Amino acid sequence: MKKMKVILTGSTGFVGASVLKKLEESEHHVDCLVRSQQASLSVSCSTVVADLTHLSDANSLEPLLSSLADCDVVVHCAARAHIMKDEAVDPLDEYRRVNRDATLMLAQMAAEQGVKRFVFVSSIKVNGEFSQPNQRFIPDVIAAPTDPYGLSKYEAEQGLKKISDETGMEVVIIRPPLVYGPGVKGNFASMIRWVKKGVPLPLGLVKNFRSLVAVENLADFISLCANRHKSPKAANEVFLISDGEDISTSDLLRKVAKAYGVKARLLPIPVGLMKFFAQLFGKGSVADRLFGNLQVDSTKARDLLGWVPVISMDDQLQKIVNFEKEKGEK
Repeated sequence: MKKMKVILTGSTGFVGASVLKKLEESEHHVDCLVRSQQASLSVSCSTVVADLTHLSDANSLEPLLSSLADCDVVVHCAARAHIMKDEAVDPLDEYRRVNRDATLMLAQMAAEQGVKRFVFVSSIKVNGEFSQPNQRFIPDVIAAPTDPYGLSKYEAEQGLKKISDETGMEVVIIRPPLVYGPGVKGNFASMIRWVKKGVPLPLGLVKNFRSLVAVENLADFISLCANRHKSPKAANEVFLISDGEDISTSDLLRKVAKAYGVKARLLPIPVGLMKFFAQLFGKGSVADRLFGNLQVDSTKARDLLGWVPVISMDDQLQKIVNFEKEKGEK
């Protein structure tokens, strides 16, 4: 079977670094699109220097166009993700500039150069912030999201579908929920620190259901979709992906504590009381994330492509522990 050439964006990021390792294991030829020649990559590979937000600059186009000319698949992981203290004057405009406009410009260039498939890592926020009880998100979207990040991803998806219709380039859209694994940052990393320090958390009675995806599972699925020979049925499809084992916030904290060999200190505070005070202090959106459901239906990935998770939640959490030990983190 002929090796495929893949161009990967976001290869220095949390998800992209894992995808790069998977692609290299599959023995594809990988060109990493980076903004600087000094970019730190998880494995050694060819690089193409170009800034996705300045593709209108003629000087930035030549090396990228040359790489796209003999490329089979583009895997687009790069994005402007959630920023806790966003200092942009207009956050939505900035999200659109990176997540929508740069994505569509890259995709249009890829199609014009004869690239066969464009794999886009979107977000479950395209579906919404939380799912209704006893219901799971499916690929269909009822209404456009209002969250700036989710909206920019939704608009990128719509533009990609239009480019596919007009050019014939296959588009694969993947919407992951919260991604965790070695090197994770953001709220998941904060949660780990709280558990390790033994901070009492008022979450002992939370009985919600949330879908998560281990970074190794997500990277494995992206790698599968990047292989047109192994995943012909992925063409022009939207996939929701998860570990397949939904879990409550309190049970997740217990699993994290077990992985670190500590005791989870979870106080049995009624959820209704916590929601009341969260609303009172203007933290209703935080309460929704902590107490609400966010479940995705990932059966399409299994039924259509035969994909199964390559690692369990417990094993991925243990890898986080081992990663921190190797780095000497406390």
